[in-house]
Amino acid sequence: MGGFFGVVSKTDCVTDLYYGTDYHCHLGTRRGGLAVAKDGNIQRYIHDISNSQFRSKFNDDVKKMAGPCGIGVISDYEDQPLIIGSHLGTYAIVMVGVIKNAEELVKRALSKGAHFSEMSGVEVNATEIIATLINEQKTFEDGIQYALQAVEGSCSILILTGNTIYAGRDKLGRTPVILGKKDDGWAVTFESCAFPNLGYDLVRDIGPGEVVRITAEGEEQLKKPGEKLQICAFLWVYYGYPGSTYEGIGVEGCRYKCGAALANRDNVKPDCVAGIPDSGVAHAIGYANEAKVPYGRPFAKYTPTWPRSFMPTEQGTRDLVARMKLLPVPELIKGKNILFCDDSIVRGTQLQDTVRRLYDAGAAEIHMRPACPPLVYGCKFLQFSRSRSIMDLAARKAIKELEGREDLHLEEYCNPDSEKYAAMVERIRKRLELTTLQFQRLDDLVEAIGLPKEKLCTYCWDGAEEDKGFL
Repeated sequence: MGGFFGVVSKTDCVTDLYYGTDYHCHLGTRRGGLAVAKDGNIQRYIHDISNSQFRSKFNDDVKKMAGPCGIGVISDYEDQPLIIGSHLGTYAIVMVGVIKNAEELVKRALSKGAHFSEMSGVEVNATEIIATLINEQKTFEDGIQYALQAVEGSCSILILTGNTIYAGRDKLGRTPVILGKKDDGWAVTFESCAFPNLGYDLVRDIGPGEVVRITAEGEEQLKKPGEKLQICAFLWVYYGYPGSTYEGIGVEGCRYKCGAALANRDNVKPDCVAGIPDSGVAHAIGYANEAKVPYGRPFAKYTPTWPRSFMPTEQGTRDLVARMKLLPVPELIKGKNILFCDDSIVRGTQLQDTVRRLYDAGAAEIHMRPACPPLVYGCKFLQFSRSRSIMDLAARKAIKELEGREDLHLEEYCNPDSEKYAAMVERIRKRLELTTLQFQRLDDLVEAIGLPKEKLCTYCWDGAEEDKGFL
């Protein structure tokens, strides 16, 4: 997915920028980048962070950087920030999102005489596509608005120029963009958890499609937000950091509510409730508190050297990371009936290995309670999973086994009260060798988040989607 952070200060911004960007490392996989503006010049550094921590890669760079204004990014794929020279002036740009109509936008730009220099193989850097769209207009305000509307998928943007940051949130608000302030300046972030330790007070969430200009003196709204909001619900389930809030709703508290909802629909009485660390822990605490069942840790996570298991690009490496970082605690497993909460079941490959290890350690029963419904559709707005095919999804594999095809009766398979849904869940349970498997209902998840369903993107669970780019 990726995340970004920007600072405009009356003093030097580099320390805040360095640590603020670092607070987004749980969102990205491959690249980190910083850019700082001073006296009309922009310093920039980009590093590969796929096998090392962000801070270790940028520790020497920040000692050489200085300036009152800067932006930073943790990126899934693209080198960022880019420095662009155009009729609008020289600026640095970062973006978070997925451009599903990238090929169409590139062809259109080339037909107008544009060229692209930031290539990865045969693919154009998505951030440069956004910059090219912005450069077609007469002002940053118009250009950002134009780019946000043109993208099919999702796109949120930060632009650094002079002593100013321009921020634009995705037209349907699929990703958050949040403003904060302190005495000597302002900041803009994806994750609000970046604010407290740096001394910023959260001011507000930028609205869907809204464009603002930020200086050390304050914010100026350049385009009002649109009326439609479709923020990714999976932020509360998994991606968001526990200390963050989106639309005023805290991540950790929402996860407790998710766990409580699972408990209220359950009739299993386990010896203990546990979370697959880290993402399942808060859901499990919520379950245990509601069910009045002891919370335990039959797995301990070894964190000093192992990253989040979604981060490596190769499936085999991801499976290795998932296995090596979880250390079983035998005395809490042998002879026990254990109920686990996790954020979701995507492919199920890592979970399958975890279940086998638990049985090998002597577990009597293993019950699984994912905190969201089965993933029936692959995300096409943020690509939160690395699945290259819809058939990587455990739910689609089960549907194909039942129907002979993976694309039949999907509406029924999304309905938790249907016979087909029950058959799909049973197939997944058997494959994973679980004693019982019960998914979160979508209506319970929506209630736990606390926003109306029409303000949430729930496409991966029920196929509901909104509009496309206009080009």
